[in-house]
Amino acid sequence: QVQLVESGGGLVQAGGSLRLSCAASGSIFSIKAMGWYRQAPGKQRELVAVITSGGSINYVDSVKGRFTISRDNAKNTVYLQMNSLKPEDTAVYYCKSDIFSTRYDRRARDYWGQGTQVTVSS
Repeated sequence: QVQLVESGGGLVQAGGSLRLSCAASGSIFSIKAMGWYRQAPGKQRELVAVITSGGSINYVDSVKGRFTISRDNAKNTVYLQMNSLKPEDTAVYYCKSDIFSTRYDRRARDYWGQGTQVTVSS
């Protein structure tokens, strides 16, 4: 019903930048929230940044001042601009969206993208 397609990952040197994109498509009535998670080998998955339908934004402390999340509602797309990247940012980044597929849905459901690899070399 709903698909999330991520792009923008890659290999970058420390101090560099990347911009991740995630486009939602399929049966979408409205989007409650969209965000980015990441998981590094041997570590727990963590929320990196989230933006709600009301425009509220939150970041994990470790990326504040370096990452910026934004959205394009007309395109059902969320972006993550990552600047001043550090080796510890290396992880698979996943897009997650809480979506009402139809007007009859009582609760939004979570959808996940396939993930995109971000590798920051030192």
